[in-house]
Amino acid sequence: MTSDHRTGEGERSVHGHVHAGFEGVREAFAQVVREQPQPTGQQLAVYRKGVRLVDLWAGPEVDGDTLTGVFSVSKGAAHLVVAMLVQDGVLDLDRAVCADWPEFGQSGKDRITLRQLLAHQAGVVGVDEVFTIEELADDRLMAERLAAQAPYWTPGTAFGYHGLVIAALTGEVVRRVTGRSLQDWWEHRVRRPYDVDFYLGLPEELEPRYLPVQPAVPEPGESAQSPQEVGRLLEIAFSTTYMPDLSVFPNFRRTRSLGQGSAGGVASARGVAGAYAAVIGGLDGRPALLTSDTMETFSRIHSEGIDVVGGVESRFALGFQVLDDRYKALGPDAFGHGGAAGAMAFASPRHGLAYAYVRNRFALGDSADRENTLLIEEVMRSAARGKG
Repeated sequence: MTSDHRTGEGERSVHGHVHAGFEGVREAFAQVVREQPQPTGQQLAVYRKGVRLVDLWAGPEVDGDTLTGVFSVSKGAAHLVVAMLVQDGVLDLDRAVCADWPEFGQSGKDRITLRQLLAHQAGVVGVDEVFTIEELADDRLMAERLAAQAPYWTPGTAFGYHGLVIAALTGEVVRRVTGRSLQDWWEHRVRRPYDVDFYLGLPEELEPRYLPVQPAVPEPGESAQSPQEVGRLLEIAFSTTYMPDLSVFPNFRRTRSLGQGSAGGVASARGVAGAYAAVIGGLDGRPALLTSDTMETFSRIHSEGIDVVGGVESRFALGFQVLDDRYKALGPDAFGHGGAAGAMAFASPRHGLAYAYVRNRFALGDSADRENTLLIEEVMRSAARGKG
């Protein structure tokens, strides 16, 4: 049984439905919408045991089928592919990358393993000359240049967020071993079979459904930029020389069409949550894409402490973020990835939940974390009541 509802008026109206017992999630979403400094396109979708229990949206030009750039939520799709290929025995986490990609062995990178790439420990966060926006859109081109780059720290001795290049690195391993791109694997093993609107490579015919990402709009007296000076590693990792405003990245057709695996994905909340639902099982009555052992391997902490790129405390599993410290309600088995505009997506195998929150305007400061905390806590409370 579902509850269809419209809350509010105009650009801050909430549309969609929730299953009986999840009305509190709708109210939490309405609160998030009301508190936006500017009207923002927002979507929330939650699956439990393969059934969509929450399907909400709000904002100008937005409906449940609207697609937008999801930035690093893309890494979840990219590394679900890697996890499936490891599970199949096609990839070996502890094999040296250069065994399959010989050019990568240059400049002191000959002992780096796939595991270290996935754990952000390789030290190859970019290139000295810094990638242009056009180069950043192309994983193959980046991989070619990254192969010759010396690491920025001794691999395995530290970790730092490979924010715009990690899927170029892991994707090249996939291509060298299998002869197929990471994007191709995603399309044929997940996106198309499950008919989920989560694209690593948006077809041109779907362009009318794309809603451009908007930059953050600060309140009077506030700044949309961090007051801290951008360090050299951060400049290299995020190409701030050529892209001082990251919000523009998915708005280039080249980025969307090539499906850059680290930050070029395009999706709806329905699509992302549906993909994670397929991973943990029950979507369309099908078994889980990943076994419990594979999920445990890829969700276990591999890097913890100070991220040397961002200079902040952080934790990474293999290709995924570790989320239970950030969102206390989740528990240790949840795995997923957030995105720069404030999106968040994850699966919680223990609770049978798949969650995706997508927004098309960059959030200021930690406001998106607060939004996700409010939404996730209410989702978990509703699920715990056992309804739906």
